[in-house]
Amino acid sequence: MGTIKKGILGGFSGKVGTVIGGNWKGIDYMRGKAASVSNPKTEAQLDQRARFGAALKFLQPLTPFLRIGFKNYAVKMTAFNSAMSYNLNNALVGSYPEYFIDYASALVSRGSLPGAMNPQIQSSNPGQIDFTWEDNSQDSTANTFDKVILVVLNPAKQKAITVIGGNERSACAQTIEVPSSFAGDQVECFIAFQNLNQSILSNSVYAGPINVFID
Repeated sequence: MGTIKKGILGGFSGKVGTVIGGNWKGIDYMRGKAASVSNPKTEAQLDQRARFGAALKFLQPLTPFLRIGFKNYAVKMTAFNSAMSYNLNNALVGSYPEYFIDYASALVSRGSLPGAMNPQIQSSNPGQIDFTWEDNSQDSTANTFDKVILVVLNPAKQKAITVIGGNERSACAQTIEVPSSFAGDQVECFIAFQNLNQSILSNSVYAGPINVFID
């Protein structure tokens, strides 16, 4: 039941029919009661949940890393939400109820710094993945002192291993250690760069899938 505080022309608090009254910072207000959702599982809602679920499964293991990878795009939103928005719009493939991430179109890092040129990966030693790339430090705003960023994602185990501030762009190689539990698993590999003062990143480049070496 609503209570009229200032006479019939004044504000009221409580509920009268489908109208709710109240006061916020001295201002009387009225609003309609929210309509209940009779069917929370419409086709459109189920489709959206499937899309969101596929992107979330991809990004959740990368949550700590994305605070760096998408930090320059966290405008009025978190870095994670920025990454979610980008990958939902650019890397999602398939149709309801099966959606997947196209890793070649996905980004785990985003920025204007020149990215990696012709990255290659191999796993020849237990627990190791070797990344190589070509030195493009003379291109545009790239610099020989840019630091490499590596990401190894294990979708089956929902885990990710990263290197931030690794070797210089001109080194053209970096090895990343992965857990022994990754042996035999297919992992998805990404590479990016960050400038020396860590203010600008590059878009990540998908280096490809690889099976981790089994001893």
